[in-house]
Amino acid sequence: MTRIVHLALKVEDLEKTTEFYEKVFGFREVETRKTRDHLSRHLSDGAIDFTLIKYDAGTESAESKASGEKPCIHHFAIEVQDIEKSTAEIKSYGCEIISDPGVIPVKFRAPGGTVAELVPVGRYKKPKFA
Repeated sequence: MTRIVHLALKVEDLEKTTEFYEKVFGFREVETRKTRDHLSRHLSDGAIDFTLIKYDAGTESAESKASGEKPCIHHFAIEVQDIEKSTAEIKSYGCEIISDPGVIPVKFRAPGGTVAELVPVGRYKKPKFA
C-alpha cells in the first residue's frame, strides 16, 4: 500500500525554523545534507520525515520554483513499490514531471497544481528516538 512518508517546507531561515519545530513541537533532527541547489534539514516526530529546505541564493532550477518563490509547503512524498510504473501512471493523468530525467525521487505537479514526489519503499526510515 502506498503512503505519505515525507513533507517538505521551503523556508527562508533554516536555523530559526529548525529551532521552532524542535522546541515547540519536539521534532528531532535526523540529518542535514546538501542536495543539488539546496540544503535539506530532515526532522522527524518518529513517524514522518519532515524536511526544511533552504535553496541557494540565485538558484533557477525548476524544483526551486515549483511551488513559488516564497516560503511554502514545497511538496510531499508518496512511497511506491515501482517508480517506473507509478511514473507512467501519473503521466497518463497529464501530470508534469518537474525533476530532471532519471532523478529519483520523481517530482511532479499533480492535478490541482500541488507538487508531490514518488519515492521508493524505504527511502525514509523511521528514526529510533531514545
